[in-house]
Amino acid sequence: MSNDERISSDAGEQVIELDCGRGRLLKCAFIPAGRFMMGYGRYRYEKPVHEVTIREPFYIGVYPVTQGQYTSVIGANPSRFEGDDRPVENVSWDDALAFCRELSSLSDRSVKLPSEAQWEYACRAGSTGKYSFGDSVSDLDSYGWYEANSGGETHPVGQKRPNAWGIYDMHGNVWEWCEDHWHDNYDNAPEEDVPWDGPDEARVFRGGCCFFDGWNVRSSRRDGSPPTYRRCCGFRVVVSCGTGGD
Repeated sequence: MSNDERISSDAGEQVIELDCGRGRLLKCAFIPAGRFMMGYGRYRYEKPVHEVTIREPFYIGVYPVTQGQYTSVIGANPSRFEGDDRPVENVSWDDALAFCRELSSLSDRSVKLPSEAQWEYACRAGSTGKYSFGDSVSDLDSYGWYEANSGGETHPVGQKRPNAWGIYDMHGNVWEWCEDHWHDNYDNAPEEDVPWDGPDEARVFRGGCCFFDGWNVRSSRRDGSPPTYRRCCGFRVVVSCGTGGD
């Protein structure tokens, strides 16, 4: 194990902490392998609902990458709503990828953006409803920042309740980039957790943001834009359970 990584236990969950420099640690929670039903049958972008196999366990960021972490690794902060503990935003897909590559080098771990399947699997945390906590939008205030409670801006990470796997801020706050190319439905989508390639240059982001109403921060909510798009876009990372980079 490198000096940049510590393994510990947090509320019964196994976590790793990657050193971003300047005393800032990026905490990732262990996600087990398994299967889940991905998508939602009401909207074209989110269907058909299909079973996906998560072949290998992985770690995912407990929080979206913060401005403090991003600045420590990249040396700049593009965010509109500034604050070290707020999620970094106004980040392009290419910017997010550059962060992952740099942190991989710093930590000697394989740090990537999540595949879309990994993201939704971690968001749902074993749930099958519209949100990670069930179907009632009236409970959303306890779990995420969205139009009704955000005041039109992002908020520091980790202030709301986590899902069942200890992951925070999956509903709202900032859109989160994924590795996959955009497809406007799940026809012929991968049955495993690999990123989905395709001819469209657009990339996927997930989870909605602080400007969206409650319905539009549900677990299955997805959209895509060219990799240069930035508005209210942030990201969280996934880390391989193995050691070493790519």
